[in-house]
Order: sequence, then structure tokens, then C-alpha cells
Amino acid sequence: MSELMPDAEAQACLTVRDSDLATSLNLEPGDAFPPVFATSRMVALMEVAGARLLRPLLAPGELSVGVTVDITHAAATPVGVGVSATARYVGREGRLFVLEVTAWDAGGEIGRGTHKRAIISTERLLSGAARRNNPSAEVRSPGSR
Repeated sequence: MSELMPDAEAQACLTVRDSDLATSLNLEPGDAFPPVFATSRMVALMEVAGARLLRPLLAPGELSVGVTVDITHAAATPVGVGVSATARYVGREGRLFVLEVTAWDAGGEIGRGTHKRAIISTERLLSGAARRNNPSAEVRSPGSR
């Protein structure tokens, strides 16, 4: 596998739509979130930037997947405003690619943190997911025996 140049960067951008707002997270009555850009959507945009950064390293049948995120979301963005995210390569921790990620809108920085990604076989990922969806497997809540 080849390696990225230090400080290599990639970017992803979007214009905030209603479906990007935290209010779209309401799953049942009583859930209440503000009508601003959702943290989960900001993290997703950061992940897209990270995936784009690793794209040149992928062999056929491979993709990169997010493994960890440690993100601070520090400012609210309303609907209709453009948001950009940048992923910058800072090094490796074993098989993980360590990225510094930032997001900003017209008012300045809205979030930053660290994101780690791994390159894996698409087939291996999908077969692992299929095993987790075995209908005969007993579903247990965390901590149950």
C-alpha cells in the first residue's frame, strides 16, 4: 500500500438543507432538537472528506471506513448556509490513518477534531455485516447475559 504525503488534504462541501438539521433526528414525540445543522451531519461531512483523502490508496475491491471520531461542534449553522469540511493527513497508528478534520461556514469554524479511518475489503465488510444480521441470532441488550 502506498502512503499519503504529510499534510495531504481533501474537502467536502454542502448547503444545509432541512434534512441536515438536528430536527430531522426526532424519532418520536418528545424528542426535541434545534433547527440547525446537526452534529451527526457535520461528522458525516468530515467523514466524506476523509474518504476522499484516502481514495488514491484504494485497490480494487477496497474502501475506507471510519473507525473513531473525536469531534467538537462549537457553532450553529442555519438552513441554506454552505458548510465545508477538510480532512488533513497527520500520520498512522498501525493500520489506522489519523486525520485532523475541521468544518466551517461563512461565519468561521464550526467544528474540529480527530478522525481515524481504515482501508478494508468491501467483501469482508459486507460479509461481517451480514453475519450480524442473522435472523436466528438472539438479540441482547448491552450488559445482558
